[in-house]
Amino acid sequence: MRILVAITGASGSWYAQRLLDNLDSRQHEIHVVLSQYAQAVLSQEIPQGLKLPPGAKQHGLKSMNVPFASGSNPFDAMVVIPCSMGTLGRIAHGISDDVLLRAADVMLKERKKLILVPRETPLSLVHLKNLELLLLAGATILPANPSFYTLPQTVEQVVDTVVARVLDHLGLPQNLVKRWQEEKD
Repeated sequence: MRILVAITGASGSWYAQRLLDNLDSRQHEIHVVLSQYAQAVLSQEIPQGLKLPPGAKQHGLKSMNVPFASGSNPFDAMVVIPCSMGTLGRIAHGISDDVLLRAADVMLKERKKLILVPRETPLSLVHLKNLELLLLAGATILPANPSFYTLPQTVEQVVDTVVARVLDHLGLPQNLVKRWQEEKD
């Protein structure tokens, strides 16, 4: 599988880091692109810096000379994690003036898997309308809403409840979080 991980300037860099930690670069081709403000947020939330899996390729935001910028070479999946509402709004309205936005546009027009992990609260009517547009266009909206039924004990375990759902939607195996189990009679 060819996967593009896009990281924006929304708070929640650990979601991106844990996703990258759990993508097997021996089995999948992994590419990473950061929005203009992502580096500032990363440096505050992950002072030791973002750790890419071995073999993952990071691309500049302004270079359109990357395979995922063209519909003739679309990737299998793109995850925008965390996804700022500014980025989400630009994707919803087809603004593609950098490679991150162009890649999302390509994923939508080629009907490929686009997973957006917004990290915002509260939501305005503008946010909800943009979310609606993206749902109608075929994107998966997977808010960074952790679950607690597994009784997480660390911040990493809380983050992993969201990352596990992203992996599920990519169709990839995950061992981060136990599955919900039916109550026995």
